[in-house]
Order: sequence, then structure tokens, then C-alpha cells
Amino acid sequence: MPASLLDQINDPADLRKLSREQLVQVADELRLYLLETVSQTGGHLSSNLGTVELTVALHSVFDTPADRLVWDVGHQTYPHKILTGRRERMSTLRQYNGLAGFPKRSESPYDTFGVGHSSTSISAALGMALAAKLKGEQRQVVAIIGDGAMSAGQAFEALNNAGVANANLLVILNDNEMSISPPVGALYNYLTRLTSGKLYNAAKKGAEKVLGVSQSLLDFAKRAEEHVKGMINPGTLFEEFGFHYYGPIDGHDLDVLIPTLQNLKKLPGPKFLHVVTRKGQGYKLAEEDPILYHGVTRFETSEGLDGNKAKSTAALTYTQVFGDWLCDMAVADDKLVAITPAMREGSGMVAYAERFPTRYYDVAIAEQHAVTLAAGMACEGLKPVVAIYSTFLQRGYDQLVHDVALQNLDVTFAVDRAGLVGADGPTHHGAFDLSFALCIPNMVIATPASELECRQLLTTCYQYPGPAIVRYPRGSGTGSVPTPELDTLLIGKGQLVRQGQRVAFLAFGGLLATAEQLGEEFNASVANMRFAKPLDIELLQSLAKTHDYIVTFEENAVAGGVGSEVERALQSLNLPRRSLRIGLPDQFIEHGDMVNLYKSAGLDKDSLRSRIQQFLSY
Repeated sequence: MPASLLDQINDPADLRKLSREQLVQVADELRLYLLETVSQTGGHLSSNLGTVELTVALHSVFDTPADRLVWDVGHQTYPHKILTGRRERMSTLRQYNGLAGFPKRSESPYDTFGVGHSSTSISAALGMALAAKLKGEQRQVVAIIGDGAMSAGQAFEALNNAGVANANLLVILNDNEMSISPPVGALYNYLTRLTSGKLYNAAKKGAEKVLGVSQSLLDFAKRAEEHVKGMINPGTLFEEFGFHYYGPIDGHDLDVLIPTLQNLKKLPGPKFLHVVTRKGQGYKLAEEDPILYHGVTRFETSEGLDGNKAKSTAALTYTQVFGDWLCDMAVADDKLVAITPAMREGSGMVAYAERFPTRYYDVAIAEQHAVTLAAGMACEGLKPVVAIYSTFLQRGYDQLVHDVALQNLDVTFAVDRAGLVGADGPTHHGAFDLSFALCIPNMVIATPASELECRQLLTTCYQYPGPAIVRYPRGSGTGSVPTPELDTLLIGKGQLVRQGQRVAFLAFGGLLATAEQLGEEFNASVANMRFAKPLDIELLQSLAKTHDYIVTFEENAVAGGVGSEVERALQSLNLPRRSLRIGLPDQFIEHGDMVNLYKSAGLDKDSLRSRIQQFLSY
């Protein structure tokens, strides 16, 4: 057995000393190491297995980190981390104080741009290329973007700018025929005309053979070819943006990848390389079901994730509650249509998509479009439900304000992953949706505190004839089992769940259970407020008149959160009270397990007890 080469790679400079044959061995070892480590830590697997050879080729050809590699999203950067001096720390991946699951500038000079949301790589890489040009620096800049990420508008805005800027930029399309959910849209169909490419090449060779007897006929055919090849060649679109298009080439063949990258490195201006890879490459189970193996928990490689299913006794998650509700409400109301920006699995919509395919719209990674599409449907009397993560709703904020709320349109937003999400870290924490939504007129914002309440508030907001948000956390809650009925609750009405003295705890969402436990210790009154907007003014007034202190609980940024709205309401009622706002601090919360994240954010029970004691004794 040959000696391990991967163990000798401490940085990409070591790769550049190896022969082509040795690089092939490194790639094989890298894939095995990747599978071994991710199966123990959890994380993104399929996409990273698919970028092994591409990563080896990039770091062996380009002088990184002086040359800039800008990765899109980061789902595909574990091989990059392993080859850039972080191999020994892979056991800490996505763990508290460990390696981040995405590129992070503070983690390594090889992580040139921090990412977590899709479709930013071309914009960032263009910025770097133009900066190098202005500063007179000679360096290569490469953006690596997936075909799923190419469905977002920002990618095309950047392409449009790059073509006229004439920067020294290489864009690599990593075409693995999917993003997270199965890819959709005209662009995807365009990019997958690779079989047509074979037809094109065969037809071209045949024409040359037949027409070769006459040079004039051959010249005419070549001119005609330029007019018709756009119907077949997938590169025409990118050439129209001003790029020189190359490919498609096999993204798992180093004998093709490396010479191609070496040649493109010498060419100035904007270049576009189309690379075809396979998600899950080298691990049969991931190849057969790349969606299932996109993001994994710990598992035995010999058993795969099916082994985990057999052992799973997990409680019903909020996402599952939403998915079940969506199907039930669709049966009850044929005007319901559901929209997702490429998050069918993550948002719990698989069953709905299968049962109601004509009323299901996956718009790809296009959050702005998703929101305005819903607005257009609402104008025509349909009842759209937009399923979207809190962190991704940020990308459709202008549309939420101007296209939905300003026109007071009947659109329901099921906002998943509200609050801390764990290992995905600061790019995915739902920390700001209350802050940015509370200030929008016409909005109703519900904050369920249990699985049962989530179903009830989804129905309530769906029945409300205007824009409404139901925000719920990742994972499971109290374990309350939703009933099959589609019951509603009164909008803007909370519930007093414990009567106490002197201090009142007002809980918005999942922190209710913690507020109740602390309420017992402090003999506090505890209210499940249920709605961040409109506030239950009657309940708030009653509590303010009978208590000296008010404490609000929310898993959202304290800055601009619902605690601020409570204080404003008390001022307007001429009932100012000493108040304590509990929520996420004014900082970005890092990645890790939820226990450590709550502690770091001051939301664990011990930290909250100390803060409340200090507040009451001040």
C-alpha cells in the first residue's frame, strides 16, 4: 500500500510539488478522509464528495492564498479546509469553538470571503479582481459557483457587470445537476443540454465530412453554425454576457481539469469554465440519494443514514408540524398555493409537493422573486403560503415591504429556523426577523410556544386577510401533540399561564418554557403573548397595573425586538415600568451545539436567573 500523501499536505504549496499521479492519490485519500470525518461530526457530505478533484486541481494550479478562490455558499468547501492546514481540526467541524461549516475569513487566509447564503461568489470575486486591477497587483481571482446558486438574480447581476468591467476573473460553474432540493427552472434546463452537446458535435463533424469537398460550402456552413449553435451549446448565454466560455469538462478527471485550469490561468479577461461533477461521488449511498446525504448527522459509513432512522425516537419538529398543516389546509381550501425558494426538504414540503404538484412552486434560490410571486398570486385571489427560513427572508425584505405589506395582500409566511439554529452558525441563525418585521405596517406576527400552538397560529394567520408571519424555531418544542383540527386563536390575544406577584414575565415563542420555570422560582406572573404584532394591549395593561417589573423573553436580537415594542406600548399607556429585555445580544452568535450557544448568548437558565436577580435587586 502506498504511503499516505494526504498526511504530508500541510498547505497547498505541498500539493504543487507533486506529480499528476500523486495528485490522483491525494484526491482518493482526501475523499476517504472526508467521508470518515464527516460521518463522525455531521455536516454537508454529498456536495463535498463532489468537489474533491476540483479542489485539488484549483490549489495545485493557482498560487493560493495570493490568488483568490471565492467559494459559493460553502457547502462544498470541506476539501478546501482539509488542504489548507485544517486537516487535524476536522474533528471539531461545526462544533462550539471548532471549525466553521462555511468559509470564514477569521479562520484562515485561504478563506477569502465569508459565505453562508447562496450566489454571492461572482460579485465578491469581481470586487477582488477590480481591486487588484486598481492596485496594480497581478493575481488570479476564481469564483466557484454551483448550478443551483446560478438560479439567483445576484449571480446574473454580477455576470452582467463583469462582462463590461473586463476584469481578470474566472468563474467556474460546478454543475452537479442540483442545489439542495432538486433544481428547477429554465436556466437549469438550459445547462443540462449536455446530451444535445453530443448531438451538436456529431452533427458538426458529419457536416464537415459531407461539405468538405467544397471550401465555399464549408465556409457557409461555419457561418450558419454560429447562428444556430445557440439552440444547442450551453455556453452561448455566458458569452452574451462577455465571457469566454469553456466546457463542459469532467470535474472528476484531474488529467482534464489541471491542463484546462493551467491554460485559463494564462488568458486575460472574464472567463467561464463549465465543470460537471457528481454529488456524493465515491460513496454509493450518497450517489444514489444526494439529497438525503446533503446534510447529515453522525452515522456509520457501513450502514448509512438508514441505521440512524432505525434508532431514531425524535419528537415531532416544528417543520413537520408545518408540513402536516400545509397538507391539511390544502385539502380544506383549494385556493392555497405553496411557494419555496429551493428548500422543499428543509421546510417540510415533500409530502405537499407530491400530493399537490399543481399548487406547489419551487422558484429556485430566488427569495425576492418568491415573495413577489406570492404577491401576484394574492392579487388574483389565491392564498399563497411562502415557506422560508428566517435568515433567507432577509433577502426578500424589500419585496416584503413594498410588494406585500404596502398593498396589504393576503400572503402567509411560514418562517422556519427563527432563533438560534446550532451548527450552521451566524449565517443561518434567525436573529433579526422580529426586528425587521415589527416596523412594517399591516403585518401580523405570531410566535408559537409549542407544536400545538404552531398549528393553531398557522391556521389563524392563514385565515387573516392580509400579510402575516408565523415564526417558529428549528427542532422540536415542548412535545405537545397537535390535534387534527384546523382551529384558530384570537389575533392579538395572549394567555396568562401563571399568576404571581411583583414581576411579570412576557414570553414570545419558544422561551415560554424557560420563563415558566423561572416564574416558579421568582413567583412571577407569566404570560404567553403569542403575538409580537399586534400586542395584547389589554393583557399588557393589566399586568403593568398590578406588577412593578416587566421582563420580556424573545429569541431574537434585543435591538429593535419585541421587548422594545412592549416598552413603547407601556409609555403610550402612561404605565412606564422598570423593564428587562431578554433576547439575543448585539453580536453575531457563532456556531455550535445549542447548549453552548444559549450559554454564550446568556439565554441558558443559570444566566437568566442571575440577570433577573440582579435586575430585581437593583
